[in-house]
Amino acid sequence: MNALSAMAAVVRAAEDPALTTADFSDDTGWVVAVKAVLILVFALVSVLFALWFERRLVARMQSRLGPNVRGPLGLFQAVYDAMKLLLKEDINVSRADKVIYIIAPMISVFASLMVFAVIPMGDRVTIPFTDFSTPAQLTDFPVAVLYILAITSIGVYGIVLGGWSSRSTYSLLGSVRSTAQVISYELTMGLSLVAVFIVSGSMSTSAIVTGQTRMWYAVMLVPSFILYLVSMLGETNRLPFDLPEAEGELVSGYMTEYSSMKFAWFFLAEYINMLNVSAIATTLFLGGWRAPWPLSLVGAGTLNTGWWTLIWFLIKVWAVMFLFVWVRGTLVRLRYDQFMRLGWKVLLPASLGWLVLLTGVEAVDRFTGYQFNEWFIPLLSAIVVVFAIVWYWPQENIQTADDPAQPVAFDPYAGGFPVPPLPGQVAPEASGAVVATGVIVLDADDGGGQGDAASDENVEEGEVP
Repeated sequence: MNALSAMAAVVRAAEDPALTTADFSDDTGWVVAVKAVLILVFALVSVLFALWFERRLVARMQSRLGPNVRGPLGLFQAVYDAMKLLLKEDINVSRADKVIYIIAPMISVFASLMVFAVIPMGDRVTIPFTDFSTPAQLTDFPVAVLYILAITSIGVYGIVLGGWSSRSTYSLLGSVRSTAQVISYELTMGLSLVAVFIVSGSMSTSAIVTGQTRMWYAVMLVPSFILYLVSMLGETNRLPFDLPEAEGELVSGYMTEYSSMKFAWFFLAEYINMLNVSAIATTLFLGGWRAPWPLSLVGAGTLNTGWWTLIWFLIKVWAVMFLFVWVRGTLVRLRYDQFMRLGWKVLLPASLGWLVLLTGVEAVDRFTGYQFNEWFIPLLSAIVVVFAIVWYWPQENIQTADDPAQPVAFDPYAGGFPVPPLPGQVAPEASGAVVATGVIVLDADDGGGQGDAASDENVEEGEVP
């Protein structure tokens, strides 16, 4: 598949010379260093703002105030939280593998900071009071998106090693669950990006932005965009998919044995990864730094040049970040079996089927030369979305008078350990008591609330009647 995408990139670049990477020929070593520092500052400041943004927004969704004391509108609350983690006592686990225990959170942060190196945050900008202009991007190359996928894959090593090196059962379980989660949803995310490679004919981020001059890929490739949005929630361990650190089951998951700044590194990596997937969605599906229509037509396209482009990029990124917060404040956490079933039995087959259809359309378009893909692919996307809605509509909620849905009874103690009912199952009504030595079922007494004397004696002695 990579070879086919690379061949498509060569053909499309030959057909359209505008689909080339950004020009960095004027950038010197100092310019590159300054850009790298600015990207680092941008990531750290964005995390501080994201903490305040999420807490305020979720509070409004739940009819609360949220942070409102530390600074105007509580803007400094995130700074206070960061200082608390910085000054908190650093506790180390005595039985942990010291080296890996310390390196693990650094791996996660390092991998998360590397993604923005190839994200085009704007068009060429001119430095104030000078004539020097440079792309608002650190670097770019023909396989930049593959670089992004590789870097995000490395990030999971920090999670796995952090849980393993802690020598804690809870941490190990959280890291194993995180590994399964990332692998499951990374497949769907990669396939959704392959659709962009096929249509754009390039893996360069700046060339993909250039290819969306006439139409955003979020409009042309609606199924891929939806699949990406769902998979990015699973990739970043966010609600309703925050299963590796589900507080009700695994305490804090792979971060259980971490405190102070080592915990803060993991926390920082999580929020930077949210920014990363939001920036990737903006670049590959939402036109990148280009102004939305009809603003792109104002002043003969002047809003698509200079520093304006950085503003459009930030607006789109935070629109996707709003989606993260909205989902967190709306949906509840899935069970792990539901989560894995969604990834392997729904998202992965759907992305493969959509990719086969898209590849067939592009093949016919390339070999026949009819150039009908610009209108046919959006039409095909709309048909596929409607078909998916009808196909996956929850039929169990539709009941008729002729064939009412009957719940399935089950024994919660069949396996020797009590389990909750699955959807469609109903636990038998409890009519007894549970004691330490076993399960005691007592018939309810209809007369005055006094239980059977023999049964009461059995309960006291811990014997099964």
